[in-house]
Amino acid sequence: MTGLFVLLCVVVLVLINVPIAVALGIAALAAMLATQGTGSLPNLAIAMYQGATSFPLIAIPLFILAGAIMNTSGISRRLIDFASALLGSMRGALAQVNVLTSMFFAEISGSAVADVAATGPILIPAMKKRGYGGPFSAAVTSSSASLAIIIPPSIPMILYAVMAGTSVVQMFVAGIVPGVLAGLAMMVLCWYFAVRNNWPVEDPFRFRRLWAAFKEAGWALTLPLIILGGIFGGVVTATEGAALAVVAALFVGVVIYRELDWTHLRTAIVDGAVQTGVVMLLVASSALLGLYLTEMQVPQRIAAALTSVTSDKWAVLALLNVFFLVVGMFLHSAAAIILVVPIVMPLVNAVGIDPVHFGVVVTLNLAIGQQTPPVASVLMITCSIARENVWDVTKANIPFVLVLVATLLLVTYVPAVTLSLVDAFYR
Repeated sequence: MTGLFVLLCVVVLVLINVPIAVALGIAALAAMLATQGTGSLPNLAIAMYQGATSFPLIAIPLFILAGAIMNTSGISRRLIDFASALLGSMRGALAQVNVLTSMFFAEISGSAVADVAATGPILIPAMKKRGYGGPFSAAVTSSSASLAIIIPPSIPMILYAVMAGTSVVQMFVAGIVPGVLAGLAMMVLCWYFAVRNNWPVEDPFRFRRLWAAFKEAGWALTLPLIILGGIFGGVVTATEGAALAVVAALFVGVVIYRELDWTHLRTAIVDGAVQTGVVMLLVASSALLGLYLTEMQVPQRIAAALTSVTSDKWAVLALLNVFFLVVGMFLHSAAAIILVVPIVMPLVNAVGIDPVHFGVVVTLNLAIGQQTPPVASVLMITCSIARENVWDVTKANIPFVLVLVATLLLVTYVPAVTLSLVDAFYR
């Protein structure tokens, strides 16, 4: 009963616009004082410190910093130019370029917000100028940006792996096939709209232009190979791979492209520090709440209650999908993972669901949540960049959200989509 009261307290505080990290801390503190007295207070700082200093979590600020550096060093612009040269001969090419660029950028940043910030200001005005509707331009930018939390490296996957006690590298490998499938399906959808609306062919295919764009973007294209190749090859851990991403981004921005000066680097560092502060404060406060819930055995009680209704893992997956879809509509992905995953993991383990498989299911649910109001964090940022009405963009975004939902159903009920590569290389 106390656990339910705590969760309701968190929800109420969030609904009255208390920052999520603060709401988690207040609810945990009040519950511990009510049930354990003031003697529990000396443990608060230790619990928060230990929760935020796990070694795998160091990858989060490093990937955030790497993405911020790439945004200010010309890397994203060169990736867009290469994608445009590759796909420019297709009808509705700018929409295709938008999705493909997001897939490239996803392999470097691990953040949907970073993706939108990098590609939105360039591609959305260009699409509008070429006659694409404003809501559609914003919708394809927003939905394709969420591929960044499915295709590795993914910051939400790192958080999930830490919270669920599973392998970060296996999570990354499991996300490859679903992310690529979702991206290709979005490109097919863009082609369908282009044919239906008679959108233009941007430029006839010219090998000379493609070769010039490839040479210009060559170093940017090597970044995913360096980062993911090192992680998947066992040369570096995910955390070390994140540090490698920062070094590689600095090298390319300063030495190769020579666009990263001190002013741009300072901006990237400040942006990275702000985003890191938000995420890590969430992690620290959630560790406190997690400690209380564990001591009260709330997750175990929830697992026991649900398994008494059904122990069929497919039915449980259906229930958890609905639950996470609703949660994703109201919480940012990091907050949802931190708050909910530790609670449901005993149930997941009890019915025999593979934690890596479940992690991709959770990530896809939260990718959909980034596109569905009222919170819709990525959608809101995209609408701000595009200067378009949120509800108009939401309507245009429905087909792309349905692509993500179809991918979610495929991943949920055909585990081989996520686990085949994991089983082949790591089990």
